[in-house]
Amino acid sequence: MEKTAFYLQIFEGIDATDLQKVAAATRQTTLEPGEIYIREGESSSRLAYIREGLMRSFHVNENGMEITVLLRWENQILASYDTILLHQPSRFTYHALERTTLFEVDYGLIEQQLGNQPAFEKARYHFVLDMLAQSLERIESFLLKSPEERYLQLIHDKPDLLQRVPDKHVATLLGITPVSLSRIRKRIARRHAH
Repeated sequence: MEKTAFYLQIFEGIDATDLQKVAAATRQTTLEPGEIYIREGESSSRLAYIREGLMRSFHVNENGMEITVLLRWENQILASYDTILLHQPSRFTYHALERTTLFEVDYGLIEQQLGNQPAFEKARYHFVLDMLAQSLERIESFLLKSPEERYLQLIHDKPDLLQRVPDKHVATLLGITPVSLSRIRKRIARRHAH
């Protein structure tokens, strides 16, 4: 997708001249597998669109274990929500799980270029609501769904994800151990065999 078309899609109703300025400031970045995009403790106001690839966000707990917080793939937006929404350093590290191509722009520049337009306020509102909805959805899934239900939801949302993400990351994303993940898969396989 061309950069300008991407911005037209996100910021519908914004003056095309202003969008051109934002698109001109957007750069394409390619990350290799394992390459860190945003480090925990860093204040990054980069807003990225994943053109191709897979990104993972994680936190290292007090035992030194990496806990996967989110996965983002093609046609999704990636940003340090801590920095953009809360104006604080990121609590998470974001890195590429596979070769990933991003379109990135500084969120501050977007605000500077588009901030005086009512259509931008509407777009920002939807962007913030989307981030909050994703966070609430994750919290609710831990409160209301079993690990197996969370697993089934994940493969429903992105069927090819399990071939692209190591089991240890899938397990921590679901809040379980790799052994528990293996048991869930065996249970599902047994049910489908009958």
